[in-house]
Amino acid sequence: MDSLVNSLFRLLLPSKISSKTETLLKNIALLLGLLSAVAIIFDWYPLTMFLSFPFCVIWIYCAWLHTEPQLKWVNLIFLLIYFFGIIRYFFEIGVKVG
Repeated sequence: MDSLVNSLFRLLLPSKISSKTETLLKNIALLLGLLSAVAIIFDWYPLTMFLSFPFCVIWIYCAWLHTEPQLKWVNLIFLLIYFFGIIRYFFEIGVKVG
């Protein structure tokens, strides 16, 4: 499974980036993480999912660049959960409460 995900990343993303670009990506991820935390505190659903999704994508990519499989897989699991939530939000899948 790991080789499949790595092949997908190799196909879609560059396998090497400059440290300046990586720092920029990590700073963007930090900003998205902070905004997501604020959105959770103020209960701004579904903004939390839309902020967390790119956060996970950036960290998966950075983990893939440095071959950190545990970080990649943890964020991939969260990415799939957020993806499911976003699809559910747009297509109104599931039971509505209230």
